[in-house]
Amino acid sequence: MVMNKPIARGVPSRLIPAGALAVFVAALVVASWPVAAEEIESRIARGGMLYDRWYKITSGDMPRGTHPVYKDTKGRMKRANTWRCRECHGPDYLGKDGFYAKGKHKTGIKGIRDFEGQDPAKVVAILADDNHRYTDGMFTATDKEDLALFVTKGQVDMAAVIDAGNKTVKGGDLGKGKGYYNTLCGGCHGLDGQKITDMPAMGKVANRDPWTTLHKIRNGQPGEAMPALRALDPQISVDILAYSMTLPKE
Repeated sequence: MVMNKPIARGVPSRLIPAGALAVFVAALVVASWPVAAEEIESRIARGGMLYDRWYKITSGDMPRGTHPVYKDTKGRMKRANTWRCRECHGPDYLGKDGFYAKGKHKTGIKGIRDFEGQDPAKVVAILADDNHRYTDGMFTATDKEDLALFVTKGQVDMAAVIDAGNKTVKGGDLGKGKGYYNTLCGGCHGLDGQKITDMPAMGKVANRDPWTTLHKIRNGQPGEAMPALRALDPQISVDILAYSMTLPKE
C-alpha cells in the first residue's frame, strides 16, 4: 500500500493511505464550494401569472359573483375579473395612481409598490384579510407563497421603463428588440405579430397597454404555453416591448 506524508497543518502526523487521502482532499474541495442559492425566478414568474389571472393556473375554487369589496368601487368589471389582483392594483402595480386611475378599471384602490422588498410572509397574511378574502379553497399554501414572492421580489418599476403620458418605452433598443422578438416570440406570435388569430395584433396590444405587455413578457401568459423571460436580463424584455410597439396594429 502506498503511503503519504502529512498534507496540511492540523492533519494528524500519522501516515495516511492514498485512498483515504483522495477522499479527504475531495471533502476539502467540496466544503470550499459556495452553496448554490435556491432558484426562485420560476416561482416569482408563477406569482406574476397569479397576480395577472390566478384562476387560470390554479386548481382552486372559482369565486362566485363579484368580489364584495370591488362592489363598493367605481370599477365596471364583473364576476371573476373582480377577483384578479391586477384588476384592483393595476398592470403597472400603481393602482389608483397609475394606468387604472380612470375608466372602466377605476377602483380607487392603492397599488402594491410599497410591498417591494418586504417580507413575503406579510403578503401571505394579507391575502386572507377582509379586503382580499382569498380562502384556502382558492389558493394553496404554495400559491400564496409564489404570489407573495412576486409582490415582494418581482415587480418592475414601470415608471422607470414606460412614460405614462405617451405610453412610450424609455431606453428600449429597437435593433436588439427585433432580434429578441423574432427569435423568442415570433415563432408563436408571427414576425408581424398577427399569427395568433384569437387575440388582437401584437402591435395593437403592446400600444394599448404596454404595462400588461411587459408584465406578460416577464412572467408569461396564464393558462398558455407562453414562456416567461424573467430569468433573462430585464433589458431584453424592455427591448422586446419597444419593438413590439412598432409592429402592425391591424
